[in-house]
This record gives sequence, structure tokens and C-alpha cells, in this order.
Amino acid sequence: MDKIKIDKLTVFGKHGVYPEENVLGQKFEVSLVLYTDTRKAGLTDNLECSINYGDVCHYVKQFFEENTFQLIERVAEKLAEELLLRYDLLQKVDVKIEKPWAPILLPVENVGVEISRGWHTAYIALGSNMGNKKAYLDEAVEKLKNYPHCKVEKVADYIQTEPYGGVEQDVFLNSALELKTLLYPEELLKLLNQIEAEAGRERTIHWGPRTLDLDILFYDDWLIDTPPLTVPHIDLQNRDFVLIPMVQLAPYLRHPVLHRTMRQLLDALEG
Repeated sequence: MDKIKIDKLTVFGKHGVYPEENVLGQKFEVSLVLYTDTRKAGLTDNLECSINYGDVCHYVKQFFEENTFQLIERVAEKLAEELLLRYDLLQKVDVKIEKPWAPILLPVENVGVEISRGWHTAYIALGSNMGNKKAYLDEAVEKLKNYPHCKVEKVADYIQTEPYGGVEQDVFLNSALELKTLLYPEELLKLLNQIEAEAGRERTIHWGPRTLDLDILFYDDWLIDTPPLTVPHIDLQNRDFVLIPMVQLAPYLRHPVLHRTMRQLLDALEG
């Protein structure tokens, strides 16, 4: 991905653990790498097709002056978040914040924090087989659309499917959606669980009836195997109610473990 660089922008802010830092303030040096596609700007010579680094610099200055944080880790995290939300063409940002006047009473040239943050692509499965099923799915989609760290890109058609797992219950309404998010996987899982709980989801019977079921199918091409979360979803290749919406959303998305596309997985399941 192309990069726009801002190196050692000097700003003034009142960030620090000590009370005098929050009152007197001090100098900070900010370096940014802005990841974006500059191809169109390069072809058209049109600033609107790129990210205005002058505007970014003035925004960084304003951010430092209008906020007060104790830790520069928090400064870096919040600045990265605000930049990603503010500039639509920004896909990823490296933030480096240096503190040349750090009050540590030892000879040191600089202390600093450097982080990388960006938008991630996740695919979420949706399902319901209790009450007003469509309303539960619609509400989940809207809550994700309205969450500030998420962008719903596409939603697959709702399809009616038979229950999976051998528990006798009503038919399901299923779908899937493509999501851009700044949340890390377990943060996203926590948000999905919260939306399920707000819909009255109760986890009493494994594979049993539910008002709302939200599962992370993919998160970029990450492989995750932790107690609360397995990504890619461990059983998606056996579930037509997952693969049919996924083929509609991303037929050529390749499973990072099975190395087959969504279309190939569905064809194999149906064949």
C-alpha cells in the first residue's frame, strides 16, 4: 500500500503522569505513516483523491492541545483512532510519539511509543429462529452500522434454513455481512455478545433455539485459537446456511486453512 509520511511534527501538549505535566505541558514530536492508495491522485493531480497532509498536521496539533492523557500509549492509541475515523481514504496508520522532555531525571535523548493501527475486514454470520426473526437480524445490522468503530460494507440476503445440530426447533433465518472494523477480534466478539444479550439471547442448550446468533467467520486472514474464540469459524465448511451468504458476499474469498474459496466450499458441500 502507498504511504504518506509526516516526520517529527513538533506539537505542545499537557500529557503525562505527573500533575505538573498536565499543568505546564511540554513538547512532543509526532511522526506518522499514512497508508492509502495514491494511484488516483497521481493520475489526476487532484488533492481530493488523496489525504491532505497539511490538514492532518493541523488536526494533530489541535488533538494534542484539546486533550489531556496520562500515558503516551493512550495518546498514540486515541490519535490513531481519531485519524482513521476522520479520513475516509486512510486504511492504516503508524503513529510514533516521542517525548524529548520526559521527566525521568536521567540523561536520555528521547522516550516514545510507536504503534500501527488500521481497518480490518471481518465476516459475521447472523441467525435467528425465535420470535420476529427478521427484526432481530435487522436490529443487529443497525447496531453494527451505528457502532463508531465499525462499518457495515455489505449484507447478504436473508435465507430460511433448517436447524443444524440435531436439536428439534423452528427453522432459522440466516445471513452474513462484511464488516470493516477497528476492533481487535476479542473486542469484536465482546460487542457481538453484547448485541446478542440485548436481543435476549440465552445460552442454555448447545445448538438450541436463539433469538440472535452472531459468529465471527473470518477476521482478515488471521488464525485464532483461544478459549473464547476460534477463527476462521471451525465448522463453516459444513454449513450451507453460512456458505450461501458468504458466496453472495465474497465468492472468491479463500479460506486461510482449507485454501479453497467460498464457492468451492459450497460446491463441495452440495456435491
